[in-house]
Amino acid sequence: MQLTFRKLAIATLFSLGTPLLAHANDISIYPAAFNAINPNDPSSALPGMEDIDIWARIRKGFGIPNLENPLVDNQTQWYSSRPDYIQRTTVRASRYLFHVVQELEKRGMPTELALLPFIESAFNPQALSTAKAAGMWQFIPSTGRDYNLKQNLFTDERRDVLASTDAALTYLQKLYGMFGDWQLALAAYNWGEGSVQRAVNRNLAAGLPIDFNTLSAQMPNETRNYVPKLQAVKNIIAMPGDFGIDLPKVDNQPYFVTIGKTRNIDVKVAAQLAELSLDEFKALNPQFNRPVIIGGDDTKILLPESNAEKFKTNMSKFTQALSSWTAHTVSSARERIETIASRFGTTPDVIRSVNQIPPKMVLKAGSMILVPKTETSMEADITPEMADSARLAVAPDVPDFKRIYVKAGKRDTLASIASRYRVSVVQIKQWNSLHRDTLANGQSLQLQVPYQTPAAAPIRVRQVIHAPAKPIRKAPAVVAKNTRAAPAPARKGAAQITLASESGNRRR
Repeated sequence: MQLTFRKLAIATLFSLGTPLLAHANDISIYPAAFNAINPNDPSSALPGMEDIDIWARIRKGFGIPNLENPLVDNQTQWYSSRPDYIQRTTVRASRYLFHVVQELEKRGMPTELALLPFIESAFNPQALSTAKAAGMWQFIPSTGRDYNLKQNLFTDERRDVLASTDAALTYLQKLYGMFGDWQLALAAYNWGEGSVQRAVNRNLAAGLPIDFNTLSAQMPNETRNYVPKLQAVKNIIAMPGDFGIDLPKVDNQPYFVTIGKTRNIDVKVAAQLAELSLDEFKALNPQFNRPVIIGGDDTKILLPESNAEKFKTNMSKFTQALSSWTAHTVSSARERIETIASRFGTTPDVIRSVNQIPPKMVLKAGSMILVPKTETSMEADITPEMADSARLAVAPDVPDFKRIYVKAGKRDTLASIASRYRVSVVQIKQWNSLHRDTLANGQSLQLQVPYQTPAAAPIRVRQVIHAPAKPIRKAPAVVAKNTRAAPAPARKGAAQITLASESGNRRR
């Protein structure tokens, strides 16, 4: 069995050495990144291929000294008493562990670090904290930018499996270089390098030790428990039977391959062509914020190897447009969502959903939003440059004008009041059905002034009524969720395609 897999891996490397071309020659399928295999020596094994599963490979690479303190015992008890939680998290982790371990071994880093997302996000790449930390490795926006993780309207690489793993390991390496101690490096990953460095400096000045247990007295409760949590998970993975835990078998081989995509494609279409559920597709490709994937030289899609072949086969038979979305830039604040929806043959609900526009908000001028393609814009794909510069700005949906009532003073005239409130004499006469240009002292006048424009001078107000001068159009409120792709507009005459699995058995 092992030899068969080695031959298959070698054959895959050679057969996929040339990009697989389909649908406008814009996809390339690359094998998972194994360490070097000598094709002339079939007995040469991939690293760790003799292991039963990925857990044994992780255990072999343990390299961080064990931490011992009461918090470790408490955390070990907490995790071991929740076998269902361990089961759910390890099953979720099975998609990503091989890649993470492979990258750790390339860098010569301890393999306990492959378990860190267990603490950070429970291996959920869609996780978002209250501090806006996102992804499997929980990068806040600023640290993500420090490590070149792209964040725009269409893509958030803090959730990208490949990019975020590379950034997290680079960051951890930097922290280890700063402190020379993996436990302190992990504390800095959670608490911040500056905070740990100040704690170290205080202990050095006081002649005290600078190990984790000693420094933990200065740490916030979250950090004080952070390294013990990782140690607890390490203890359970090292000897699951001692805790009554049955780890799921995770093969010591790649779960996914990488596909390069140079043209736009809808998320739903990509999942359909790969014959994956939308949830499974997004579990491997959680970085895409919108229902369309912006193609480009750097665009990567992850798929299980068998599904990558189905993707290629189905793509070659797909005759419809791959993407049903294009971009529209809002020209002015008066361009309302209802108007845009009508222009592009869709509904305000869809516009709000795909662009994640909060309820009771309107678009500001200059905002770029997704809209359905029309017959005249079928080839108008969104470019990577457009995606990088795109912005979405919203404001509360308030009336353009408000109605107020003012009382004329002894010296007031229609002209002076019009000047004070930046309206015209004609407008004042229309609003108040006046036929003369004269005013009586104390006469009440109705005015309609811009909602957010303050009066130019102190006014004598008898009564202010914040009533709209015209009916307010309210769009139905739809809150978009990142984890669900919005419904794409229907395409006329969409052809039915025969999926690759319909003509043969599907390997699960």
